[in-house]
Amino acid sequence: MTTLVIVESPTKARTIRNYLPSNYRVEASMGHVRDLPQSATEIPASLKDEKWAQLGVNVESNFEPLYVVPKAKKKVVQQLKDALKEADELVLATDEDREGESISWHLLQLLKPKVPTKRMVFHEITKEAIQKALRNCRSIHEPLVQAQETRRILDRLVGYTLSPLLWKKIAFGLSAGRVQSVAVRLLVNKERQRRAFRKGSYWDLKALLEQEKNPFDAKLVTLAGTKVATGSDFDPNTGQIIEGRRVRLLNEAEARELRERLLDKTWTVSELDERPVTRKPSAPFTTSTLQQEANRKLRLGARETMRIAQNLYEQGFITYMRTDSVHLSEQAIAAARSCVEEKYGSQYLSPKPRQYNTKSKGAQEAHEAIRPAGSTFRTPKQTGLAAQELALYDLIWKRTVASQMADSQQTMISVGLQVEEAGFRSTGKRIDFPGFLRAYVEGSDDPDAALEDQEVILPPLKVGDHPNCKALEAVGHETQPPARYTEASLVKTLESEGIGRPSTYASIIGTIIDRGYVQPQGNALVPTFTAFAVTGLLEQYFPNLVDNSFTSKMEQTLDEISTGEAQSLPYLQEFYLGEKGLETQVKEQESLIDPNQARTVELDNLDAKVRIGRYGPYIETENDDGRVSASIPKDLTPAELDPEQVETLLRQKTEGPDKLGFHPETGEPIYIMLGSYGPYVQLGEASEDNKKPKRASLTKGLTVENVTLEIAVGLLSLPRELGLHPETGCKIQAGLGRFG
Repeated sequence: MTTLVIVESPTKARTIRNYLPSNYRVEASMGHVRDLPQSATEIPASLKDEKWAQLGVNVESNFEPLYVVPKAKKKVVQQLKDALKEADELVLATDEDREGESISWHLLQLLKPKVPTKRMVFHEITKEAIQKALRNCRSIHEPLVQAQETRRILDRLVGYTLSPLLWKKIAFGLSAGRVQSVAVRLLVNKERQRRAFRKGSYWDLKALLEQEKNPFDAKLVTLAGTKVATGSDFDPNTGQIIEGRRVRLLNEAEARELRERLLDKTWTVSELDERPVTRKPSAPFTTSTLQQEANRKLRLGARETMRIAQNLYEQGFITYMRTDSVHLSEQAIAAARSCVEEKYGSQYLSPKPRQYNTKSKGAQEAHEAIRPAGSTFRTPKQTGLAAQELALYDLIWKRTVASQMADSQQTMISVGLQVEEAGFRSTGKRIDFPGFLRAYVEGSDDPDAALEDQEVILPPLKVGDHPNCKALEAVGHETQPPARYTEASLVKTLESEGIGRPSTYASIIGTIIDRGYVQPQGNALVPTFTAFAVTGLLEQYFPNLVDNSFTSKMEQTLDEISTGEAQSLPYLQEFYLGEKGLETQVKEQESLIDPNQARTVELDNLDAKVRIGRYGPYIETENDDGRVSASIPKDLTPAELDPEQVETLLRQKTEGPDKLGFHPETGEPIYIMLGSYGPYVQLGEASEDNKKPKRASLTKGLTVENVTLEIAVGLLSLPRELGLHPETGCKIQAGLGRFG
């Protein structure tokens, strides 16, 4: 008997073939085989005249989706049909989640098998797991398919109904999405907070003390019994101390005067507190926590993390990577504990096996946490992996093994010091027993030294001691605006609010970057002016669609559909055709939306208007000569656009660029200019003979305000030849690259 097994990818197919008998043929569907039409060319000729055809969903007949086989998939489908003709049995072995269940259902609809058909599921690709799955096949879970189909229809209804509206009212090519638009609003709100932020300044003192030749630091915390102000005491919207806070705010003069007064005074240890602290290991990874940790530690984006994790899963190194469960099977717990005992000794094991409970809002995936595959965990060195795959596997291995290790026992030490009326504090940390922390330094050259680096050692001190003051410094501080979202913190917020699902976070972030709503700056996600305009329109006319709780309730309903607790059709009818449904709202609101207003981004403290144009954002104002406009450089963010920059942009547009001076060798003028990609310096002017004058972008840390003629001459001298390589004879040049 010949059995045809269908999975999603060739890599997964190759791995599974190793664990099945020779009469099993494994083929790949190459992902989804059917979808809603992506363009008018995919709509069947017989349906092109239907009002709902472009939508791809027949809203007039029970929201029946119009499924088509994309041109690129027709060959694959035919190959699968041909393979099925030679088979006596069909096994659908796509992934275990909603999307995988949906792919299996679509394959069933397309292939129309006349042979017995089974659904096979597994969450790791090992010989034992595959053979166990083969013995425990089931049928397709219809409610799960229904939930995924409803999700797809909802996404299509929102995207294809609102996006054309954005094209008409703001700019062509924009898009709205059920989860995408909520994520963009989170970023915009954070940028609004940064724009509203007012800086506060404060001063304190930092001391370098010494006890028996052992140095330690201390910081001013009280003055005459009153707490000295720190950044947390300031109102971010006023830059002033929060009303009602009883703190002493030091300015520079007061801090320096206090420093002078304390320099030769006697320091006394007034209090000493040692507090034991127990740290427990984190739960094993879910999709979202893996994305967060990979972003923080490996600087990987969500999409890149999922791509690498998919490769690791399909090669049999880790369990399935789309999950919001922190559960570990008994086999996995045994493997982790065996690994701990073998590498570190039984004293590093937790007294009893640890089992973790999923806390995320709306958790619904059935499989395990992400962990190394198999009943015995391969160490990172044993995998033979390299580069990013090794780094991500290492992260997963450490987190899983650490989850079954003993708590870390630590002592937090707080030392109070008094000098005249000033109270200082020094804090330290001692690791008494590393516990699970030992796993996290695995792979370092000296694990013991790596653990010691996590300690803050204070010298032996007791109340009444008089340490020597070796240095005392007055230090100025400025409060910082709220930190922008990173991919890690955005994923964390989406999950905590119940917006989207783990399997969608990577594509959501990828989409908002691809569509120009976000401009990454280092690790930060910075919303663009276009994001402000689109969010403003949606907030004003379709507030539900960018409301966190509304979107979260949609996810809950989809979960209920997947378990059979709710029905798809009534929900879709209410969402789209109801009294407050999307179609109804668009019909009512479209004529009320003024395109000129929709394209305008209202920013406080600016006389000029920011508008979204065909070629990007620009500022516009009126003077005696009429309207004046100037493009906004791509690296200038909404939070950073202030009246001074507006004035510079408009002045350069009307009067020409600012002249820094003349080049000392050529005598040509050097200008500082603002372009689409930010500020730059230019040597000379464009002319018929010199159509492309030499230019150089400003390096990191330089601004239009602090560029001097000397700096500009240096920038324009690059790339500069330094000489020849002594061995190869090749030219060596100094220049400026993308990162400096």
